[in-house]
Amino acid sequence: MLKKIKIESKVANLRIVEKAIDEVTNELGISQDCYGKILVSTMEGVNNAILHGNHSVPEKIVNIEIAFKNKILKIKISDEGAGFKPELVPDPTVPENLELLSGRGVFLMSHLADKIQFNKKGNTVTMTFKNTLP
Repeated sequence: MLKKIKIESKVANLRIVEKAIDEVTNELGISQDCYGKILVSTMEGVNNAILHGNHSVPEKIVNIEIAFKNKILKIKISDEGAGFKPELVPDPTVPENLELLSGRGVFLMSHLADKIQFNKKGNTVTMTFKNTLP
């Protein structure tokens, strides 16, 4: 199963992505526990792509691919931005960063997905969720 979604870089379009995640997880019978992890990480990734990658320029597109094969769900999110270096994102759990607003999305995605990979440019993230079926 492969589902592709293209949205303009508007925060209001997060609803389209949420609806797609709801449909896919229902269709596949994904467990409620996994559903929450998938939804939060995907919304964080798409939100980051809209705000930080494409700087909310509506003409710039965010591409989302949802693939399910061999009981593994992969979600790939790409934006048209210049990219970033994920290793330079501050850890939001260390005391000096607790009040910073940045870094929480990447932190959540990293901890909710079983595996997370960024492309070399830093404008595409792929999250893998294993054992998603009840």
